[in-house]
Amino acid sequence: MNTAIKDTRADKVFKVFIFLFLTAALMVVLYPLIYIVSASISNPAAVNSGKMWLWPVDVTFEGYKMIFQNDDIWRGYLNTIFYTALGTLINLGVTIPAAYALARKDFYGRSFFTGMFVLTMFFSGGLIPTYLVVKSLGLIDTIWAMVLPNAAAVWNIIIARVFFQATIPKGLEEAAIIDGASNFKMFMKIILPLSAPIIAVMALFYGVGHWNGYFNALIYLSDKEMYPLQLVLREILVLQEMSSQNTNITGSMAEAMHSKQQLAAIIKYGVMIVSTLPIIIAYPFLQRYFVKGVMIGSLKG
Repeated sequence: MNTAIKDTRADKVFKVFIFLFLTAALMVVLYPLIYIVSASISNPAAVNSGKMWLWPVDVTFEGYKMIFQNDDIWRGYLNTIFYTALGTLINLGVTIPAAYALARKDFYGRSFFTGMFVLTMFFSGGLIPTYLVVKSLGLIDTIWAMVLPNAAAVWNIIIARVFFQATIPKGLEEAAIIDGASNFKMFMKIILPLSAPIIAVMALFYGVGHWNGYFNALIYLSDKEMYPLQLVLREILVLQEMSSQNTNITGSMAEAMHSKQQLAAIIKYGVMIVSTLPIIIAYPFLQRYFVKGVMIGSLKG
């Protein structure tokens, strides 16, 4: 006997509306991605004139060839990988222990420290005082200026703290203490192995932030040898904008500016694709931890 509940007319109309809405949302999300991929392999003249609006026109891989031959882009790529790896390790090294300490009910003064952490979310020193501190510490034009000023995010500490409170059984900690385990040994041998979901989430959050970050480099770095990829890409985009605005220049200077403009137009979309590939590749491996970690860290407790 068929016991399935049939949809009413209102249910069918609602499902059609949801289908149309999700289809429209999908198109809105996919169009910029398809456009960037198509523009990266299209003739720059067709892209600049608006002839290419979705699918590639006059397909050429000259842009990717120039990217792979550009030393500045590769240097920026390597710098970004280094900053992301080192910065994420420092972030995890600060966030996870701090969150676990604040999650321990026997930690004396945890309410005070939690309040002080939260206070920094509403009041900060500002850009100029922060710059003066970084400068006084001798971090200008060093790798540490890229990773130390943002060593931890209070919001991430709070999420990780709630994860520890909701996930780690109190009896497990008590059993470890009875067996003679120190706090450090318990944290390293018991807590960390059980914290893979939140560690993966924090690594993704911090990693994406470091990978896309350029403001710290813009403020603290003047040596182009240390520029991350995003700052190199920014210079390419600014170069194209300046070239397009100088329309009254004549002679050899005009030819040089036009050549630079064409160079920027060819490689800017390709660099966008190349710069996002590592994040796109890494996300599927972290996805199973991502949903679990975010839900536990934000909804329970």
